[in-house]
Amino acid sequence: MADKDFRIEKDSMGELKVPADKKWGAQTQRAVENFQISGYMMPEQYIKALALLKWPSHQLILN
Repeated sequence: MADKDFRIEKDSMGELKVPADKKWGAQTQRAVENFQISGYMMPEQYIKALALLKWPSHQLILN
């Protein structure tokens, strides 16, 4: 990747290059670089089921 494909993120540990197409910041980028990440994504059905389980609690807090 060329330098233009990155943005500079800053935190208390300094500056870090993060791919421009990623939405995460410096701390997550450090984790990606330091830990083996499988690339496995949670299935969409699991995420929807989790949202359905958490929705009633969210509504209770709001009311």
